[in-house]
This record gives sequence, C-alpha cells and structure tokens, in this order.
Amino acid sequence: MLRFGLCCLFKEEAITFRTTTAKVLLIVPRDRQLLKLSEICLHNALNLKLSLETVQRLGIGAFRIMSPLFPRMTHPEIGYSLNILPDGETISSILEACRLFAADQQIRLSFHPDQFVVLSSPHPAVVANSIKELQYQAMLAKMVGADVINIHAGGVYGDKQAALLRFSDIYNCLPESVRSRLTLENDDVSYTPEDLLPFCKEHSIPLVYDVHHHRCNPDNLTVEEATEQAGATWKSLGREQHCHISSPKAGWGSGSPRPHADFIDQGDIPECWLNRVMTVDVEAKAKELAVVKLREDVCVILGLS
Repeated sequence: MLRFGLCCLFKEEAITFRTTTAKVLLIVPRDRQLLKLSEICLHNALNLKLSLETVQRLGIGAFRIMSPLFPRMTHPEIGYSLNILPDGETISSILEACRLFAADQQIRLSFHPDQFVVLSSPHPAVVANSIKELQYQAMLAKMVGADVINIHAGGVYGDKQAALLRFSDIYNCLPESVRSRLTLENDDVSYTPEDLLPFCKEHSIPLVYDVHHHRCNPDNLTVEEATEQAGATWKSLGREQHCHISSPKAGWGSGSPRPHADFIDQGDIPECWLNRVMTVDVEAKAKELAVVKLREDVCVILGLS
C-alpha cells in the first residue's frame, strides 16, 4: 500500500546527471553556449528515462526529479528554452517517453526546488526569481507528468504570520500550472505541521508531512495526528498523500538529529503509516539501496515476506 520514492540520484546504478556553471558559459559565444547546454540537456533527459526504467526494475514506486535537470535555464543572461537548442526536439520527445513510461508503470514523479525558492521572502528580487524557477519546474512537470512541486514556507523574518501572509499574496498570483502542483512541507527549524495546516486548508494546498522534520521541530500534534491531518489536505483534492521519511545520522539524543543517515532505522517508521495508501520519499544517503531495504523491512513488519 505504501509507494516508496527515490530522491534524484543513485548510489550504485550507473546513472549520472551533468551540470554546468554560468561562469563557464559566459566566456563563450551564444552559439557555443546553446550547443553545450543542448548536449547536457540531452544527456540528462536520456538519463531521466534510464532512471525511470531503473526504479521500475527495482520495484520503487516514485521518483523525485532533480531540479537542475536543465541547468541554468532561468539564468538572467544564459536562460534558454528547449525550442532554441539544437537537440530541443529530441529532448522533448524523450520527456514525452518518460511521461508515458511513468504513467504506464504507475511511477509517481515530483520536484523539490532548492532552498532559494522562497515565496514568503520580504525581498522582491528573491520572490521574482522564485516564481521564475517554479514556472520552469512546472513546465518540466507538465512534460513528464509530475503532480508535485514541493517547497518549504521559507523564513520567519521575525513574524511568522506576516511571512505566511506574503506567501498567500504571491500564491494567489501564481499561474495555474504552478498552483495545481504546489505543495508545502513542514521543516526542521521554522514551520511545524501545526503552523502550516490551517494555511494549507485555507488555500487548498496539500501538506507534505516530513516525519523527521516533525521530530526535530515538534509541536502539539502527535505523529499520528499530523499524518491524518496532512492526509486530509490531499484527500480533499482527491490525490494520494505524499510524505517524507529519514533517520538521523548520529541517532536520536547524540549530536544534531538533522543530518540524514545512510538508511532508515526501523524504529523511525511510523506504525500508523503501514496500512495507509501514500507515497513516501526516502531521504537517505544510500539512495536506491535505502529505498529497497526500507521496502523489504516494511514487508517483514507486515508479514508479507
């Protein structure tokens, strides 16, 4: 009943994604920029397809696509669109193949933009760049059939409610392609599930419940209550709940609990999750090895193997 998800990269599988920097690109003419970017985007599109084939082979039911799949696409000087790349048509056809494969194999796809995407920021330039990045990811999400673009609420800036009000104003102005996929996640420092649930209900935004973050940054809700109430934000929209799990590298009670461990400790699996229909992204350093092990551990717990 649980659909376990891999986050972006692989530990042992021969799958790689390339990137580049603005500094490298800015020293060459535009035609050479586009040629290099086209080569990288083609490579990454092919490896996305390989990623989906690999998670299907491994029995993994969801995949988080790396944000910079097409690097520097929103850069103010280097920005580009697929239709101006030499391999643009081929890249688009590969993404369509990814969409069809994921749909056929029931692999759920998502995006999780980097921390610089902050809609609650008091700085207009930060918000403008954030919107641009979300539009880019929504474009990709539509092409590959991803239904989740997950972000954090951002900073508190001395007034949590004022920050959420700014978020609300920006959210209402976002294009439908972004709003229909946008989700919020509780974090391990600033915003708890209890902080975000009223906001999510008011705006019909699903809450991605991160149980590790909740344990690092607790509130008045139990794990069971937070799971159920977060699930209701998905159920009201007729969508499958999405959660995150990880374990602390140093364990609980010895050092900071925030860094992620290689694998998921069985004791960190919420019992109330075991019989729920939902997607669980596994945020662990051992990547696909951790996802496969967690799936096997849960099968043992449930007496299925």
